[in-house]
Amino acid sequence: MSTKTIGHGTWYDMMAKKVIQREKKLGRSVSLVRTEMGLGASGFPHIGSLGDAARSYAVTLALRSMGFNSELVAYCDDKDGLRKVPAGLPKDMEKYLGYSVSSIPDPFGCHESYGKHMSSLLLDALDKCGIEYKYYSAKEVYDKGLLLNEIRTILTNAKKVGEIVKEEVGQETYTEVLPFFAVCEKCGHLYTTRAYKFDPKTDKVTYKCEGLEIRGKLIAGCGHEGEVDIKSGEGKLTWKSEFAARWKALDIRFEAYGKDIADSVRINDRICREVLCYEPPSHVKYEMFLDKGGKKISKSAGNVFTPQVWFKYGSPQSLLLLMLKRFVGTRTLDVSDIPSYMNELDALEDAYFGKKPTKDEKELVKLRGLYEYCWGMKPPAKLSIHVPYNLLAFLAKMAPKENADEFIVEKLQSYGNLQKNQSIDADLKKRIEYAFNWVSDFEEIKETSTTLTAEEKKAIATLVEVLKTEDDPDKIQNAIFNAAKSNGIKPGVFFRTLYSVLMGAPQGPRLGPYVLAMGKQNVISALQRALSKS
Repeated sequence: MSTKTIGHGTWYDMMAKKVIQREKKLGRSVSLVRTEMGLGASGFPHIGSLGDAARSYAVTLALRSMGFNSELVAYCDDKDGLRKVPAGLPKDMEKYLGYSVSSIPDPFGCHESYGKHMSSLLLDALDKCGIEYKYYSAKEVYDKGLLLNEIRTILTNAKKVGEIVKEEVGQETYTEVLPFFAVCEKCGHLYTTRAYKFDPKTDKVTYKCEGLEIRGKLIAGCGHEGEVDIKSGEGKLTWKSEFAARWKALDIRFEAYGKDIADSVRINDRICREVLCYEPPSHVKYEMFLDKGGKKISKSAGNVFTPQVWFKYGSPQSLLLLMLKRFVGTRTLDVSDIPSYMNELDALEDAYFGKKPTKDEKELVKLRGLYEYCWGMKPPAKLSIHVPYNLLAFLAKMAPKENADEFIVEKLQSYGNLQKNQSIDADLKKRIEYAFNWVSDFEEIKETSTTLTAEEKKAIATLVEVLKTEDDPDKIQNAIFNAAKSNGIKPGVFFRTLYSVLMGAPQGPRLGPYVLAMGKQNVISALQRALSKS
């Protein structure tokens, strides 16, 4: 192994090493090195929300591999107020705007609060992905007073906090009010109160319920003036200071953050150092997942893409591969990408078990490391049965309702994906279930990236023109032979190329019936994309 390889050869191993080097330079104990991720509770958790956890947990695993005790803290922001009713929820929920999500009833009626319901969806996804974490509910944190010392220090030094906010982002709000939202004891709103005085002798904050404009909508205050004891849990720090408080109170050493909250992180870093006298955790900034239209995938917008949607069509490990294979850069994403990540995970598994050649030893170490992280450092003991997703989707579409599994097994044996008399294992059975879910909901197929020769490009272009007007499966089959011959390609070679593009496999079912079964326009689009990419 190269002496330059760190740990398992991935970015996460390099990051873990940097975290330890920094902590030792700061003179802090490394007996427990905590990483953190924020758990949103104001809307449906989207794919990006899981990314926070996956990346921080990978750093935790890397730290453990280095011999350090490390744990991931999952901090749930269930004390935050509701700013917008997420798409798909009843419009009458607007009456709860400005209330803490932990005080709003669950519209689905299955959890003690709206906040608990939303956070449970992401916790369920973490559990399915095998991500281990120590859970903190912001509501419980405030109720138990775990941030009490930090709240006192921040409110006592509120003038300094206001100056930091103004210097960093030009916002003057906190030069006039305290960075604290009290829960109005009269109307119960959180965001409508303005806190303007703190008495360190009594621990009480004086506030007035004045109202607030959220996303262009005015939430009226009730006009009540009162006091709240910071020990009561009836209030919370604003985002402009809460990160800093929890970093110190929970002794967090690493937290990645999204590009969209970069200003808040920068402000909190300064508050941490200059007000709380605690060096903030190591940070890495990542960019957002975008939908195919270029919009940020959001938990409150209509384009939410949840982990639960992914798990309907793909494995938890394929989702972790999406999160962990690349840290930087914006990526577009939608459901149609799931099959390619399932196939890519198979290729990664082949490399891990030595079934696929790699460029060099260093590359192999990195691929093996990435595979192990996708499995939470608990990879399978043996290679699973690999069947390209598109082939399974085709078979699922063709299978009779009765004895569907037997039909698929028989076909896979005839194609050589299974040995004669070989039965399907639990993993392949799950993959078949994903494929059935896919074909019941979608028609689209995803081509496999394949390098094409000039002759193959011409032959595919010729075939595409025929497909535009031909609907007979036998004539489509003959058109493939003719496209190959007219461009000087052996038919067997051209068929393998088409199978590789359309299914990610060197062989499969007769292509004439396949083209019609999977949707002629879908196949044409896949072939045209292959031409443009090659």
